[in-house]
Amino acid sequence: MSNVEVIETVWIPMPDGTQLAARLWLPEAAKTTPLPCILEYIPYRRRDRTRMRDESLHPHFAAAGYASIRVDIRGYGDSDGIAEDEYSHQETQDGHDVIQWIADQDWCDGNVGMFGKSWGAYNAFQVAATRPPALKAIAPVMGTDDRWREDIHFYGGCLANDNFWWGSIMQLYNAMPPDPEIVGEDRWIDMWRERMEGASFWPAMWLEHQTHDEMWRRGSICENYADVEVPVYFFGGWMDLYRDTPFRIAQHLSGPVKILMGPWAHLYPHEGVPGPKADFVGEVLRFWDHWLKGIDTGLMDEPLLRFFMQESAAPSGTHLQREGRWVEEPSWPSPNVKDYSMWLNDGTLDIKPRTGSTMSICSPQNFGAAAGDMCSFAIPGDMAEDCRIDAAGALQFKGDPLEAAVDVLGQPSVEITVSADQEQGFVAALLVDEAPNGAQTLISRGFCNLNHRIGDTNPTAIVPGEDMTVTIPLYGSGYRVMPGHRIVVQIASAYWPVLWPAPAPVTLTIRSGSSCLHLPVRTQKGQASEPRALPEPSKPQTAPRKTKVRSGSMERSIRTDLTNGETIHRFFLDGGVFGPVGDFRLDDIGTVLSDVSDRRYTIHPSDPLSATATMEQTAGFDREGWSAKIWTYSEQTATPTEFHLTSRLKAWAGTELVYEEENVHVIPRNGM
Repeated sequence: MSNVEVIETVWIPMPDGTQLAARLWLPEAAKTTPLPCILEYIPYRRRDRTRMRDESLHPHFAAAGYASIRVDIRGYGDSDGIAEDEYSHQETQDGHDVIQWIADQDWCDGNVGMFGKSWGAYNAFQVAATRPPALKAIAPVMGTDDRWREDIHFYGGCLANDNFWWGSIMQLYNAMPPDPEIVGEDRWIDMWRERMEGASFWPAMWLEHQTHDEMWRRGSICENYADVEVPVYFFGGWMDLYRDTPFRIAQHLSGPVKILMGPWAHLYPHEGVPGPKADFVGEVLRFWDHWLKGIDTGLMDEPLLRFFMQESAAPSGTHLQREGRWVEEPSWPSPNVKDYSMWLNDGTLDIKPRTGSTMSICSPQNFGAAAGDMCSFAIPGDMAEDCRIDAAGALQFKGDPLEAAVDVLGQPSVEITVSADQEQGFVAALLVDEAPNGAQTLISRGFCNLNHRIGDTNPTAIVPGEDMTVTIPLYGSGYRVMPGHRIVVQIASAYWPVLWPAPAPVTLTIRSGSSCLHLPVRTQKGQASEPRALPEPSKPQTAPRKTKVRSGSMERSIRTDLTNGETIHRFFLDGGVFGPVGDFRLDDIGTVLSDVSDRRYTIHPSDPLSATATMEQTAGFDREGWSAKIWTYSEQTATPTEFHLTSRLKAWAGTELVYEEENVHVIPRNGM
């Protein structure tokens, strides 16, 4: 894009003297006419780790007449400072100040839009809540409004193993060095050491907060939706983690809200897997043009909410494409969606409750072999497999074969009356589509820590044998169950390796006719008009500027050790979070990147205290005259009363060991 100037490093001064590093794309027109600016503000190193992805977005915004800027958060990439935690007060304030700095530049007309996926979506929401005057609209992609209910730390008040896994990923990122070519040969090692010395082990820090306290309220815009006044266009995916946020923000934000929910994993829609992909760049430019340039693109005249209704599909850990159709809704709650209730009777789902027997289940601790990941990255094998793999370890309730298709759109829930034989435990509830051949595809799932049945701020011990009535929200879904298929509910007392187990095996008991599934069923049979077609994303106009140096590989497996009965989940990835790409050179800067991770979850089916999570990682940076390498190791185990975490870190500049540390953390269990 010859009419766009790319400035590799722009320094943005913060009020306390810290300088943030940014990469800037400026259209030729900006030299004479100020333009609106698009901001992306994340920690993942604009110089190298996200360089290729940045170039699939920012140049296109610049070619459409916007300044576009990609800023590294304080403590990451080449930016000064130390990262305290995700979404810290300082980070949010820096984002506010970055927007003011942008608005003051002579190439900016004072109008700023903000976008980003995942961490970038969080920051878009959180910075918008500080109301910087120049921020006119945001486009969050796959993020949340509620850090307690819908993040990687706790699901339904239960400890998620993603808290350990993602925190270990950030252990590595927090130890990555600045680039000496940018910050200077004379200071990069000092900056690097300062980072490593100042970093804490986040999985342990997060685990100090096992209730819904101020830490999780910080940065959760649900605490006061009125803080976000700017227009919002939210992009999400049914295979992603953040499937409930679109429904909440559509209901609670006071400003204009657009929603686009596709079948995608944790990827931008133009990269979307499972397909069909969508032209994210084209779609978001219609949004920016409307709110930043005042051009009537027609976007806001369309129905505000668009959802991809997935059709029934055979269960598989890998989906490249989903069949289905796009539907539109005018608002949420939608007048086209009604509650449909089905009662959990003696192994059946029925439209009326039926008094009957008492049913009990003590799930094996390795129940969850078919679970896949809560958040798919579309890496082969990370989606849910056939739920029959686990079915023997759960109570199953099956409906009759459907006479007509049922469209589920929204957030199902299970209202359950249950007792337990231990003082601590949880319920895992799965909503399943059973095909005529018996194959079971996961539709949705949800969890409830029974010690949080009264509230998430003060855990309350279970009284063994006493009935408890709780509502278990299942995550949002857009899914058509076909005629001849059955709707199935599975209830279990374990879900490894998604959730950390309770201290002792738990037996759950349910009485027939005392519990109910609530399905949000879309009843509208047709639409006044077909939704506007979403174009396929355009092909990149420039060839990828990278060269493979070494091929990568991966292993995703579940193994039973027949000598001791343990189940071991392993995910080995030679190439980083997003695939087995091995080592590759970014040709324009000459840097070779390498990333290898080995994550293992081990448990014995009869012993929750055998649960062990480990992760070993390496990351490297190499080019002529510069070499840096980081190695990390993390481990989590537990006793009946404590969590035990170990973290280790080593770093080398060339062959010289420049930093080494080991820490052990012991944290009391608090209803987890």
